[in-house]
Order: sequence, then structure tokens, then C-alpha cells
Amino acid sequence: MKKTFSPPWWAVSAHIQTILPVFFKVDKPEVLRQRQELSDGDFVDLDWVGEAVNGQPILVILHGLEGSSDSHYVRRMLQAAKEQGLCAVVHHHRSCSGEPNRLARSYHSGDTQDIHFTLTQLNQQFPDSALYAVGYSLGGNVLAKYQGEQGSDSLLDKTIIVSAPLCLAACAKKLESGFSTVYQQHLIKQLQDKMQAKVAEAHLSTDMPVTAKEIAELTTFHLFDDRVTAPLHGFSDVYDYYNRASGKPFLKQVQKSTLVIHAQDDPFMTDAVIPSNEELSDHVEYELHQNGGHVGFISGGVPWKPTFYLESRIIQFIKG
Repeated sequence: MKKTFSPPWWAVSAHIQTILPVFFKVDKPEVLRQRQELSDGDFVDLDWVGEAVNGQPILVILHGLEGSSDSHYVRRMLQAAKEQGLCAVVHHHRSCSGEPNRLARSYHSGDTQDIHFTLTQLNQQFPDSALYAVGYSLGGNVLAKYQGEQGSDSLLDKTIIVSAPLCLAACAKKLESGFSTVYQQHLIKQLQDKMQAKVAEAHLSTDMPVTAKEIAELTTFHLFDDRVTAPLHGFSDVYDYYNRASGKPFLKQVQKSTLVIHAQDDPFMTDAVIPSNEELSDHVEYELHQNGGHVGFISGGVPWKPTFYLESRIIQFIKG
């Protein structure tokens, strides 16, 4: 039976829902890091909690833009998985594990190649284990696209997609106005710093499509994605990238059990991310809440010790 979410009176605001969890981090369980070498000479890092045993399910976690296994929502999910005796592994996008990746390219909202590699490795190593995945924000969009691309060939038995920017162009536009610009400034600064470091490396600088001075001028996602993300990852321009990488058009092709969770007040989103019934396959359960912010979903407690909806809902869906 589906759970319902409603925020406490003190956390009705979308911005409280989005910002407060960042400052409330549960203890991170001890992780074991595994490095995966990729065929193009780069690498991705996995952080494991619990022992993987063939025949026992594994939960794969994909973080959001510039996140990691230290992100507040990942910490809580790892802790919940540990309490449930569920083996969990965080798939870090390139450059997000605390060590710069080796190539000029990085990761993007439609980059399903690396997660497909990780899932293939897990499937080969643990052929009798059910594979589940939860993706947050950018990681959720990646999973939506992966599920649609793979259809019945998806290696995931169940997938949960949380606060995903399923229509990238609309989300980029939303972040250019009002209080939402605060989130854009915070994230763009992190992306600029990473790109500045790559430009400064002699062996990478010639592969970069922009100079250090130009990077500093890319102050919106639209500009950054047009000048950096798109050319680095094989797109002709920002419009080509947003069109081909957005997850919403792929939801109709999903053939494995998938739950999508959105909040209508998400300050990163507009109603453009909300799919119609005709845009969903019969295998997708869409859960839209009036409140919840962006990867927030504070459900109770007190401001200095909030409780959350997502972890219990994710576990419930996996076990249901």
C-alpha cells in the first residue's frame, strides 16, 4: 500500500524542505571503496556498505549533481539500508568521489554509459542477486533514461527516481529566477571550480572547449551546458543536450518496475517535469506530492531533529 507524505507545519516551505536536510547529516556508515577502470581510460568509484553475497539483493545509489556518498540523502539511505540488512553501493559519477577524473569529459544528466557498466559488472559478479537502484535529482534523470533505453533488458529489478529534472530545459530556466538562483549559484560555482582545475592541467587544457576566463563567465546552467557540457560530451549545443538527455520522454519505454517521486513545489522544477498518464508506461508508478522541496520530504520531528519520508518509502517499494 502506497504511503502518503505530508510535511509538519514548520517545514511546509519548499526552501526549508530543500535546505534544512543539508545541515542535518546522519552518521555515515563505514564504506569500502572499489575503483572501476573504464574502457576509455577513466574510472568511477563505488562505495559499499554491507557485504555483497550472490543471491542477496543489492541497492545501487546514484547521487545528484556534485553529490557523493557524503550527501545528506545518500547518508540516510545508506543508514536505512544497513538497518534493513540490505547491501548498498554508491555509484559515483566521474569526478565526484573526491578525486578528479582523468579525462577532460566529466558526467552529465543523460550519461547512462557508466551506470550501465557498473550494473553489468554487478550482474556478472552476482548473477543471482536482484539489483535495485535509487537515483536522486540528476542521478534520477540518468536512471529514467537508462530504464527507457534498456526496456525489458534493464538489469534493474526495481528502480526509484527522486526529484529528477526530467525536462532539463525547463529546469534550467526555473533556476534563473527568484530564490532558485541561489541554488544555481551554489552548484555552478562547484562546476566552475572543477573545470578551472582541468584547464590548469597542461595535458587536459587542449581538450577543453573554453578558457579559464570564459569559464568564469558561465554563470547559468544554460550557458555552462552550452559551452562546456554539450561540447565535452558529444552534443551539438545546449538544445541538443537538453532534448536528448531529458528523462521524461523515456518513461513510456520503461519495462521494469519503477517509482518516480516528485514534489510540486520543488524549487528546481516546473510542472513541465510532470508526465501525463499517456507519457508513462504501465510499469511506472508516479507519485506527486504538493510539498517536499528538492530531495527534502521532511515528514516530522522537530527542526533540530527532523524525520524523513524517502527512506521508508524506498524500502517499502523495494520490498513490496
